[in-house]
Amino acid sequence: MKTIYSKICFGAGLLGSLVLGSCTGDYMDYNRNWAEVTADEMQRDEYLISSLLGGMQNNVIPAEEHLNQFTECLLGGIWGGYFADSQSWATSFSYFNPSQDWLGKMYLDVIPNVYSNWLGLQAATSDEAILAVGKIVKSAAFQRITDAYGPIPYSQIGTDGKVTAPLDTQKEVYTKIFEELDEAVATLMEHRGTSISAAADKVYAGDLDKWIKFANSLKLRMAIRLVYADPTTAEQRAREAIDTSDGKLGVMATNDDNAYLSGININPFYKVAYEYNGGETRMSADLLNYMKSWDDPRIGVYAKPCTITGRTSEYWGLRIGNEYAIAKGQAYSNLNIGQNDPILWMNVSEVMFLRAEMALYGWDTGDTAENYYRRGVELSFEKWGVESSSYLSCYTPVGTYNDPNGTYTFTPQTECVPAWNPSSAKLQLEQIITQKWIANFPLGHEAWAEFRRTGYPKLQPTAVNLSGGDIATGKFARRLTYPSDEYKTNGVNLTRAVGRDLPDGGDKFSTHTWWDCNPDLVNE
Repeated sequence: MKTIYSKICFGAGLLGSLVLGSCTGDYMDYNRNWAEVTADEMQRDEYLISSLLGGMQNNVIPAEEHLNQFTECLLGGIWGGYFADSQSWATSFSYFNPSQDWLGKMYLDVIPNVYSNWLGLQAATSDEAILAVGKIVKSAAFQRITDAYGPIPYSQIGTDGKVTAPLDTQKEVYTKIFEELDEAVATLMEHRGTSISAAADKVYAGDLDKWIKFANSLKLRMAIRLVYADPTTAEQRAREAIDTSDGKLGVMATNDDNAYLSGININPFYKVAYEYNGGETRMSADLLNYMKSWDDPRIGVYAKPCTITGRTSEYWGLRIGNEYAIAKGQAYSNLNIGQNDPILWMNVSEVMFLRAEMALYGWDTGDTAENYYRRGVELSFEKWGVESSSYLSCYTPVGTYNDPNGTYTFTPQTECVPAWNPSSAKLQLEQIITQKWIANFPLGHEAWAEFRRTGYPKLQPTAVNLSGGDIATGKFARRLTYPSDEYKTNGVNLTRAVGRDLPDGGDKFSTHTWWDCNPDLVNE
């Protein structure tokens, strides 16, 4: 296979200042200002491209431990129902009262990190394939950011990569990302039979066919997100994504297509779960209660058994929003994750569940919704190396969670079981989303987005709500609010966007964004 070598352009654009700071010493290893690399360092083409593309890839799901802690463990993992804090803080996402610093991590750190490296990549090379991959990576990062906040700076971000710019509507961001994914796929199709440097690509080691499938799979994910906001566009984009006519590659089909970020120093989820104050994150009661109720064989690869109140080697998740002291909270099941494990971006199981939902609407005639659903579960089992001959015939309801410490017991309000329901489309959708939630662990932001869109899986509300009346008792956060300092540095643009795009609630956790308009959830 022929390898593409990039043409380096040492322009003045690479010599600007795009510095970002942090509280950790190795932060710049992940988010270095590559506009400030010395001329001697620039002599190696592969080094520069690896640095810039790697800088983008490291910020889709942040590889830097502190940034990952805020965006994934404390935010997405909790609001998505996967994790719980192992200790009670005065302010937290669990209680709906995070600090302003926490609110700004995705907005003020991830956006500049991704965009400054993207600008550097464009200045550093004219290699079409590398730039197409960079465009896909940028799309993957910004899709998560707009899902969290709603309106964000995107099309008018300046040459400094900073966010002091007009905000695009969420619809505009989605529309632009669809266009950019199409452009990237078209470019990579022209370069099939070649590759980019494996050393420069920490996700697919330069395999362009896999990047094409990932881009189409991301497009499918985004299309299904629009089912209630714009069903016409949702169907059109979903059909385009899965199309395999005329030599098109379509979406992920096997576990070999899964997207992982590898080559990181240490898995940040491991750092937070095992090293921060003895471990600041634990498995949630919601997730482990579903898995225990259904004898899910993946429980042992997701979680560690624990011993609580004399109960030895059992799996006990921790209630989100608990007020336990750290010694008590840390006794619950931890994540079963290794120091060198790669970071999941997307897997083929999710794609099968997306296609199952398409089939429910009559948009995918390649197979039935039930068969796609079953394939999604089976591929997840295959991915984790587990087996169960009875899981998909299980009719056992989700049982009561009996907190071993007696404080946070609850009974889930759901009829969902793994065995396919042959008659109720509503229950079928709940089954699809619930199994996708389990298979997508630990993609908390994706879980939170799908929970807002569908209301599934059925999760327990936080045990303690300190939102000050923003979020009603028993309800959930619909979006992330902007950090207050943005009203000082970009106030005109931000105020205009809030009034234009969030008129029903303003800049609040409880305000629904554009695609969050399921008619059954308007009062949630």
